[in-house]
Amino acid sequence: MREPSAVFVQVDPSGELVAPARAGAEISWNDGAVEVTAERISRVALRWSEKLPSDALILGDAWERSYGDLQWRHQQPERLLPWYFLAHSGAGTFGMGVDVQPNAFCAWTVDGDGFTLWLDLRNGGGPTLLDGRTLTAAVVRRFETGVVEDGGTPWQTLHAAVASMSTRLPARPEPAPVVGANNWYYAYGENFDEKAVLKDASTIVELADGHPVKPFSVVDDGWYPGGIASGGPWDRGTPGVFDDMAGTAAAIKAIGARPGLWFRPLLVREPSTLASKGPHDKPRRALDPSYPEVLDGVRADLQRFKDWGFELVKHDFSTYDVFGAFGPAMGSRLTRDGWQFHDPSRTTAEIVLAFYREIRAAAEDVVLIGCNTVGHLAAGLVDVQRTGDDTSGRDWERTRKMGVNTLAFRLPQHNRFFTVDADCVPCTPQTPWELNERFLDLVARSGTALFLSIDPAARTERTDRALRDGIRLALNGGAAIEPADWLVNTTPNVWRAGDDTIRYDWSQPWGADPIG
Repeated sequence: MREPSAVFVQVDPSGELVAPARAGAEISWNDGAVEVTAERISRVALRWSEKLPSDALILGDAWERSYGDLQWRHQQPERLLPWYFLAHSGAGTFGMGVDVQPNAFCAWTVDGDGFTLWLDLRNGGGPTLLDGRTLTAAVVRRFETGVVEDGGTPWQTLHAAVASMSTRLPARPEPAPVVGANNWYYAYGENFDEKAVLKDASTIVELADGHPVKPFSVVDDGWYPGGIASGGPWDRGTPGVFDDMAGTAAAIKAIGARPGLWFRPLLVREPSTLASKGPHDKPRRALDPSYPEVLDGVRADLQRFKDWGFELVKHDFSTYDVFGAFGPAMGSRLTRDGWQFHDPSRTTAEIVLAFYREIRAAAEDVVLIGCNTVGHLAAGLVDVQRTGDDTSGRDWERTRKMGVNTLAFRLPQHNRFFTVDADCVPCTPQTPWELNERFLDLVARSGTALFLSIDPAARTERTDRALRDGIRLALNGGAAIEPADWLVNTTPNVWRAGDDTIRYDWSQPWGADPIG
C-alpha cells in the first residue's frame, strides 16, 4: 500500500475539509500507517491519485442492507461506495477496501484521476472527543487480478477482496445449512397466534421430509403486546395469543423444528430516560446503545430468550434506531448533525460494534440473524445477515428487485463475513408461484440461508413438490453458482453452476414494474 497523495481533516461536522495543519492536527506516514493526531475529529479523507481507464465500471457495497441498488456503473465521481470498491476494465480488475469491524464508517468515491477513502469518525452528528486516546480507524487493503484472458475475472476479484477483508476474523466453523419457516410475508405480524406458528413448524418439517438437518421455525414480529413495531420490553407474549413463550418454543421442538424469535432490541413502548437524542419517528423510545444500562437490558433479553428455549434470535431495526434512517437515506452524512450519544468519547462505529459484540456474547451458541444491521461491522458477530431489503408476499417486484440483486452482488460475502440471507421465498396467493419458484431454485442452489413464508392457502401439489426439492437442495448445502450477466444486469438472468448455465426469467408478462 503506497502512501496517500493527500490527507484532509474535518474537525466539526459543519466545518471545512482542510489540510491537517489548518485543522490543528498533525499527520505522519509511519511503516505503512497514516497517523492523524487531533483531540476531536469528525472526518478524515485520504486521496490516492491514479488514472482510471475511461471505460472502467465501478462496484461498491452498501451501509447495511442493499435496496436493489447494487450495480456496476460507469464513473460517477460523487457516488458513495461503502466499505470497498472494484473498478473493472479491459486492463483487469482492482479495488480498495477496509477490513471488517473498523472503528469508522468507511466509504469511497472514485473518479478518472483517483479515489478517496472517507473515514466518518463522528459520534452521532457531532465530533468524537478522543481525549488523548489512540484510535485505529481502519485497516486498508488493495486487491486486483489481471486481465480476463489471464484468468482473472471481476467475480474472482470480489471473492478475493472479501476474503482479504475478513482475514482477521476467527475462522468460521463449517456452517450447517440454515433453512426454515417464517410467516412474515403472508401474515405480516397480524392475525397469527401460537396455533399458526405451530402450523408453520409442521409445514417446514413435513417439507423437509426427514432430512437429518433440522429446519428452523421463526416467530417473527407481532408476538408481544402492543402490536407490530411497538417495541419492548421483551418479557412476555401477547396475552391470550402467546401466553407461554417457553411452551411455544417447546411445542416447536416437539414437532421437529428449531424455534426462532424476532426482536427489536433498541425500541421500547414507553418513553425512556435512556433514549437516544438522535432523529427518530418515535421520539424518546429509541434507546442509546452507549448507555451501559441499555446493554444490560439487551443481555437480559438474550438470556430470557435462551431460557424460553429459542435456538435462533433475529435482531432487527438497530441501524434505523441508531441513525433515524434506513441505508439509502443515510447517504454520506449518515444521520442529522447536532446530536451525540450519551458517551461522546467513542465513534459511532465503535458504539455499534460494542452493541453487536454484547449481543454475540450474550447469545452464546444461539444462532444470530442480523437484520438492518451494518454488514461490515456485523461480520463475525452474526451467524446470518439479511443482506437485502424485504422481499414480498404481496408484490413480486420487491422480490425480484431486492432478493435477486442482493444475492447476485453480495454472494461472495457468504461463509466469509456470515451466512448470506437474501430474505424469504414467499408462497402466497397474491404472488405468481412460477416466479417465486425460480427464486426458490436460485436461493437453494446458492447454499445461502433459505427461509420460506408459506401461506397454507397457497399450498398445492405443484408448490409442495417444488418446495420439497428446494428445501432438500438447501439442506444439502446447495452448490457454487455465479451470476454470468451481472456486469450489465442488476437482477442477473444468467447464472453458472459448474459447467451448467441456468437462465431465469424474472419478468411478469408486461416486464418489470417501475417501483420505487
